Amino acid sequence: MTNVNESMKKELSPDQRDELLVILKARFEKNMDRHPGLEWPNVQARLEAAQPEKLWSLYEMERTAGEPDVVGYDDQTGEYIFYDCSAESPKERRSLCYDRAALEARKQHKPQNSAIDVATEMGIELLTEEQYRELQRLGSFDLKTSSWVKTPDHIRKLGGALFCDRRYDTVFVYHNGADSYYGARGFRGLLKI
Repeated sequence: MTNVNESMKKELSPDQRDELLVILKARFEKNMDRHPGLEWPNVQARLEAAQPEKLWSLYEMERTAGEPDVVGYDDQTGEYIFYDCSAESPKERRSLCYDRAALEARKQHKPQNSAIDVATEMGIELLTEEQYRELQRLGSFDLKTSSWVKTPDHIRKLGGALFCDRRYDTVFVYHNGADSYYGARGFRGLLKI
């Protein structure tokens, strides 16, 4: 996928939009077990009617190797729910500490950014532990990597942050100092459109 110029508005060119729709349709059709009862024409109509910045966010999920796919539909809001469905934690979103406070507190060997800041810049949210477990019911993800998940305030206030992975056919939740970062840990996001 072509890179989006950071100084531009958060809007895709017609070619980028078409490219994204082709990729999403192919992924949707290849992974029907992730979205039983949902039909691509309805998803496509919703995407075509979406605000430009929502499509830009979805494009960023794809550009950073998240492989977004539809995992649900919110009956109350009429929104489709997209999660990062890459087999491993998105490659272009690794080696990040948890949030800005953790990044600023780190004295040496600071990472380039934090998971929360990158997600905010992209216009997406980190998965919660519950959402991560929902994703794992759709397949086997993070068999070699791990992903930061949204951490409850009471844990974060004490300096910690949570991450998850799948090992031994089981989803594990762990803790680390929020300022830690690893080449095999990224984050998975969600976007509602």
